[in-house]
Parts: sequence; C-alpha cells; structure tokens
Amino acid sequence: MQRGFFSRRRFLTASGAAAGAALLGPRPTGSVAEASLPLGVSEDFIQLNSNENPYGLTSSALAALTRSGRVGARYPDGLEDEVRNAIARLHRVSSEQIVLGCGSSDILRMADAAALGEGREVVAAEPTFEAVLLYANVMQAGAVKVPQTADFRHDLPKMAAACNDKTGLVYICNPNNPTGTIVRREELSQFLAAVPQSTTVLVDEAYHHFVEDAGYATAHDFLDRHPNLIVARTFSKIFAMAGLRLGYAVASPELAQRLSRQAGWNNTNAAALTVALQSLKDAELVPAQRRRISETRRWLCDALDREGRRYIPSHTNFLMIHVGSDVGPIIRSFRERRILVGRKFPSMSDWLRVSIGTRGDMEAFLTALREVVPAHAAA
Repeated sequence: MQRGFFSRRRFLTASGAAAGAALLGPRPTGSVAEASLPLGVSEDFIQLNSNENPYGLTSSALAALTRSGRVGARYPDGLEDEVRNAIARLHRVSSEQIVLGCGSSDILRMADAAALGEGREVVAAEPTFEAVLLYANVMQAGAVKVPQTADFRHDLPKMAAACNDKTGLVYICNPNNPTGTIVRREELSQFLAAVPQSTTVLVDEAYHHFVEDAGYATAHDFLDRHPNLIVARTFSKIFAMAGLRLGYAVASPELAQRLSRQAGWNNTNAAALTVALQSLKDAELVPAQRRRISETRRWLCDALDREGRRYIPSHTNFLMIHVGSDVGPIIRSFRERRILVGRKFPSMSDWLRVSIGTRGDMEAFLTALREVVPAHAAA
C-alpha cells in the first residue's frame, strides 16, 4: 500500500463509520496460519465480520505466491502490464480501459478524486458501503443519501432524481453491502439513461461473482453506451486475496485516464499481481468457490427459516439477520463467544451482518445466535 493512503478498514474506523463495532481484521477460519489477526484476537476465533473467503487461496495460487518472491525485489511495472492485459481480455476491452488499484477501495478513492471537489456532491444509497462517502468528506464534497426501498434495495428512480448540476458522482454497490440485494438489468439500464452524462456513475461490483440471479447484469454490459460509467471489481472476495490487496476499474479510455491520474505511484505489488494472474487462468476457481459458499448460505437460511427468523435474501457471501434490538451489545456478546461478526450500520441498527464461513463456522454461529438472540426476541 502506498505511504499516506488509508487501508479500507483503517479509513472507516478512523472516520468513525464503525461506531460500536471495530472493523476487525482479515483472517477467516481455515486460511493460512501466517495471516495477521486483530489485536486481542487469537487463532481460535471464528471470523465472520469482513466478508472474506473462508477457504483461502487455491493450491495453484499459493504456488504462485511462493514464486512471487523471485520478483519481489523489482518494481512490478511489467507484471502490471500483464495483469492489465489479462483483465482486458477477460472483459473484451482494450488494456487502456483498465486501471489497477490497491484493492477496489483504492479505485473508489480514485473515482472520488477524479469526479469530486469542494462544492460537488456524491449521491449514494443508505445504507451502502461507506468508503465513497468518507473519501468525499475528506475532499469537502457533500453527500446525498437516498434511503433504500422497503425491500432493502437501491431506490434508483429517487437516486437519479437526486442528481443535479452539483452531482459529480453517483455510487451503486451491486450487490449492495450490507443488504446483499441487487440492482437488476432493466433497472440499471433505465437508471443510466436517466442520469446526466456530466455525472460519473460508479458501480461497485465487489460481490459480482456470487450472484446467480438471471435478472442481474454486470455494468460492463453498458460501458459502450455510457462513457460516464466506471465499473469497480476486486480480487478480495471470491479470489480470496483480501490480504494481498488488488482491485481494478473498467471504464472508457478517457475516464480511465482520469482515474489513472489519481493513482498512487506503484499502487500494486508483485505478490498480488502474480497470484491474480494465476487465479485468472483457473477456470474452475470462481464456480467452485461460488458453489461452496452459496450452499452454506442456503443451509444457514434454511435453518433461520425453520426458527422463524427474519433475514434479507442475499446474493453475496454475507447475510443480514434481524435481531430485534440494537446490534452493538449483540456484536460484543458474539465476541465473548470468540466469534467476530459484522459492524453496526446506523440506519439498520437492529440488523446483524454475518459473513458466510465454512459449514463448521456457520454451525458455531447458529449455536451462538440461539444463545445471544432467542428466536422470539428477534421477531
């Protein structure tokens, strides 16, 4: 990470976005023993708080990580070109349309820097992933938060109506964090047509790979028609590279160039780039990881259904569960049981976000949930 830049979680914590619950760190149960742990957390904690992949890198990716040591003493310029070209082939665009970042949060920061400034505004759903709003605040730009619909989805007509001549950026997280809901193809098409071309549209697809709904469409499908569109992706989630930090944007050549001007010098690293190259070659990685995580999520939902608990149907590797009271003490109760769960979202203060871990992780979580929040108390 470039000196002077905040990490995704440190930025949120420093800005007060994680009131009550710390944004605790990046080691899910079952990943490599060398991974770092949050202060006060030991190896036997179950980590279901940061939407990471509980299965870690594949064997071929681990081998690539080992090989990266041979090039780690050199700046990664050549590797950056290789990864940029590989991503361009994947999305069938030119390499000049690809911008790399130190995780997708770096891409979000670049988008803010390219589109905003003092007196400008960003429009976003409430709740959603907070980074874009927090970066905007640093830039002295305003934030317009549009409440979600009754079924916990982006209210795109109201978001489009909120855009005016002060709007520099509008942000869509699809699927949305923390609700796990999606914007469907037709909705996105109508929204993009309604937003002024002078407004940059940033679609964050960090959880794209987990979606199985036929009505969903990646924003990549609309790039040719909307030169004001940026699509952000990450290797942190399904590729299990959260600790290695690599994300990217796809945009028109002109918009990609504007983003690149905001990038830190050498904002990637040889280890992440080498592992990403190997992961992109593994045709079975995405479907296999999606299948494992989706099966466990369905198992958890079935168990919640049997107990009459409310939750938001999710298209991601996390789930929002209704707990019937302020989630802050509940988060602490789980921690006392050596289970880390998601942070508090102020506009959904009686909902608990839990990442999907291994089947064993989720069995332990469900046992603790019954102790901490009896089903009748969550109604």
